[in-house]
Amino acid sequence: MSLKVLLVDDHEVVRVGVRALIERHPEMEVVGEAGTVREAVEGAENLRPDVVLLDIRLPGGSGVDACREIKNRWPEIKIIMLTSFAEDETIFDAIACGAEGYVLKQIGSAGLIDALEKVGRGQCLLDPGVTSRVLAKVREARQQEQAAAFRDLNRQELVILARLAEGLTNREIGAQLGLSEKTVRNYVSTILGKLNLTSRVQAAAYAARNRIEDYL
Repeated sequence: MSLKVLLVDDHEVVRVGVRALIERHPEMEVVGEAGTVREAVEGAENLRPDVVLLDIRLPGGSGVDACREIKNRWPEIKIIMLTSFAEDETIFDAIACGAEGYVLKQIGSAGLIDALEKVGRGQCLLDPGVTSRVLAKVREARQQEQAAAFRDLNRQELVILARLAEGLTNREIGAQLGLSEKTVRNYVSTILGKLNLTSRVQAAAYAARNRIEDYL
């Protein structure tokens, strides 16, 4: 069965050249071309390629935008980013969105075919340096997300939320903190409102997911 490839680049001359390279291979088929983010997403939806060869810079958005939407909707589709510079910061954003790797536009025909074959077999095109930088960016983003998770809560609210996450009742929390049960109930109501949650169960899950213990 042929490997189905969707080409996405806003320069027609690039698409023509890459198509010619790919179609020399008997087990690969270019099923479509696109030049914008919208066309890339529509092509993925209508053609369901095995691999999308996706330019990282596109009109109407970016290759990262297209990568994110395609991966969110059709995670089985493999994506290789096309870039002119290996140090392009947007590469790391694309990899974090799920792209299997990248190739430079200066790549030779043999290198391009090899990259497509590897990704088609489920391999990734990442060197250790890129992988470590991507993981670092993901960790940093997660830390920033967690830091923002409790930004609107004061110290007392954080403590009460932590006790709630441990499964304590309002009365038990009040006994530990020297507060009345009614006061704790009011605190819990305020916490739910600030976090846009509707139940104690949601609040407990939110606290655990965002590692509330790191903020006490």
